[in-house]
Amino acid sequence: MKIVLACAAGMSTSLLVTKMSEEAKKKGLDCKILATPVSSLKREIKGTDVVLLGPQVRYLLPKVKQLCEEFKVPVDVVPLVSYGRCDGKAVLEFANKLISN
Repeated sequence: MKIVLACAAGMSTSLLVTKMSEEAKKKGLDCKILATPVSSLKREIKGTDVVLLGPQVRYLLPKVKQLCEEFKVPVDVVPLVSYGRCDGKAVLEFANKLISN
């Protein structure tokens, strides 16, 4: 499974990527989780199972939805509380729910 977290510069989501990767490893999930700036998303979307936007770029959701629809990839904004707490488990579960729908 490939999960892409997109934010303004791809840096604020780096710690969350680490926490999510640790949680995926605990659960025995084969995941590739990476952070990228929204501006680079088009290069990363191929083979992606879900795109998660950082709350600070939620205003870009309509634009990112257009791109994701083109590639049939679900997208949503990471819940603010989970993002703020850097809750890798909660965000990984959120990503899995988006993929399942």
